[in-house]
Amino acid sequence: MRPLSRRLLWCTLAGAVFAGTVVSVHALQRQRAAGVMSNAAQAFLASLSPDERQRASFPLVSDEWTRWHFIPVTQFERHGLPLKDMTEPQRQLARRLLEASVSQTGYQTATAIMALETVLGALEDQQRAAAAVAAGRGGRGNGPGGIPRDPVAYFFSIFGDPKATAGWGWRVEGHHVSLHFAVDNGKMQVTSTPLFFGTNPARVPEGPQEGLRILGPQEDAGRALVESLDASQKAVAVYQPNPPGDIATANNVNINPLTPPGLAAAAMTPTQRDLLSKLIDTYSAAMLPEVAADRMEKIRAAGLEKIAFAWAGSVEKGQRYYYRVQGPTFLIEHNNTQNNGNHVHSVWRDFNGDFGRDLLAEHMAAVAH
Repeated sequence: MRPLSRRLLWCTLAGAVFAGTVVSVHALQRQRAAGVMSNAAQAFLASLSPDERQRASFPLVSDEWTRWHFIPVTQFERHGLPLKDMTEPQRQLARRLLEASVSQTGYQTATAIMALETVLGALEDQQRAAAAVAAGRGGRGNGPGGIPRDPVAYFFSIFGDPKATAGWGWRVEGHHVSLHFAVDNGKMQVTSTPLFFGTNPARVPEGPQEGLRILGPQEDAGRALVESLDASQKAVAVYQPNPPGDIATANNVNINPLTPPGLAAAAMTPTQRDLLSKLIDTYSAAMLPEVAADRMEKIRAAGLEKIAFAWAGSVEKGQRYYYRVQGPTFLIEHNNTQNNGNHVHSVWRDFNGDFGRDLLAEHMAAVAH
């Protein structure tokens, strides 16, 4: 099941009775998603020793809830319990919590990015060895300036009590993965932003996994849209010849709409709007279908015609580029500029809903910070 179909994106519901049925189904699906996630979090916490549980647990209303990043753990200290410090049964429960919180596509993407750390480490090791040989030094290993790459340096953190009737949340984070989930057990609803995925390399250049592009669908969909634009449309959408060095919002807690917004959907042809929908699909595909449907309702209410697409950099394959998709309620950023255009950072942000702000507003206001 696709979490966000193009038919749902650009068509209206046929009739009030049918619309009411869909809303009811979405409500039931959200309730199930919240319950499954809560049970998975409880099982994970129950498997931990008192010391491990203390490391993994935080108050919901705390600075830690909005403290996040996507750079290596050696450059930004993470808090929580990492996979590397868990037993294998505990790791299985941690993975089940992740599996309960994202779609199958989201789970495969997250775990593939974690495993990519091993590939990145091997490539960097080879590069340093080649550089040492060229300099007449010989030798291998991380060496000076080397960053240890670890596929189990991903930290799981629980905020609040998953059993409580009030809100709670959880996060998994490490290099190139930063996923945040807020749950209201009373209303049985879930939110899931910021949602960050990155890959280095974006395309594996050699070895057993040569050609692997974990975030390839996101690049291909963005490129298909920009290539479909005519000259006058590109003059609006392509706002500068050189792409920025990274996503504009970085790891900021609060974000605002970016300028220029780019080419609005209202100025696109039906075929181009379909390509824009496919592009959004590649990001919403990582979310639970229930969460994606709920988010789509908000996007549609804010105005589909107001969603805009902007591109910076070359439109040629293999070159450095950046794009964003922005609507009144959300922002998607995708940047591939580092490592000569072979290092992707991508993120979905909600202007008012990041970190469950819209979902947990009453709880946050009721608890002293």
